Amino acid sequence: MFALRGIAVSFSIFVLLYSLLSLAVCALWRKLFSYSQRYSAKRLADVLFTVRLVPFVVAAGITLALAVPSFLLLEPRAVNEAVGDLPVVLGLSGLSVMAAGVWKAATALLQASRTVEGWSREASRIDSCPADFGGAVSVQRISRVAPSLTVAGIFRPSVWLSQAAEFVLSERELQSALRHEIAHVRRWDNLRKLILRVVAFPGMAGMEKAWREATEMAADDGAVSSASEALDLAAAVIKLSRLAPLQASAELTTALVHSRAESVNARVRRLLTWTERAPSVAAGPSLRYALCVAAAVVVTLAVTYSELLVRVHTATEWLMR
Repeated sequence: MFALRGIAVSFSIFVLLYSLLSLAVCALWRKLFSYSQRYSAKRLADVLFTVRLVPFVVAAGITLALAVPSFLLLEPRAVNEAVGDLPVVLGLSGLSVMAAGVWKAATALLQASRTVEGWSREASRIDSCPADFGGAVSVQRISRVAPSLTVAGIFRPSVWLSQAAEFVLSERELQSALRHEIAHVRRWDNLRKLILRVVAFPGMAGMEKAWREATEMAADDGAVSSASEALDLAAAVIKLSRLAPLQASAELTTALVHSRAESVNARVRRLLTWTERAPSVAAGPSLRYALCVAAAVVVTLAVTYSELLVRVHTATEWLMR
């Protein structure tokens, strides 16, 4: 009974915090998005991804750091106390949220594996592209039209290039397009997509869609360093968008062209008006501020940890009634 009460309390605290924080993010992310658009696409994508993870990370952190220890240390083990209906419902809801996230992630991994396996039957390696994280990213040629150009895989990624795309793109356009895909690899965007499936929550589709569009623009920025390269990439985007009917991207893959026409047009306009972007001067101070805040939180927890455990245990006792 003690273990069951502990599980019910832990998942109840988690789902309450996760739901409240997720609702707050759903209500406020558009304002943050509008404010962050003054910064680079890379930073915008990083901000959206970080804010998207905040509810899960905070809820899990408080549950593991405070709720679980307070129950284990302060809850009498000999008391045969019945578990109320509310913690049972909340506990099952929290368990369902976790199980749904794991299921979505596992399903996405399985679908991606099957998709890549299907491509591999007709693929031939044609080149490799250096990547900053070490090793190399292989480039595989496939005979089908779709996907025209995409990167698949997380820890051992590969770029998949259709013969049709290779035929319609000039050498410079192809190199710019490949650099775009390598930029996705360097940013671990497929891994981030997997993480977003683990922390799935209703109402976050709009924010995740904005994040995906920001990642495409961030990869565009990472692929070009001059106006001529920007024009080559814009031409590649236009040609591949006309090559075949637009299809939804396979799970955990990142294609050069995969979104609706409005997003493609916005990317092309942005590339056609490309100007050299200076590094964000606010990135350094922002990191220092974040580290200072983190250090302050750690010190505060260390000083007040015992009192916090008592207060959290009091709250969980009220929840159990």
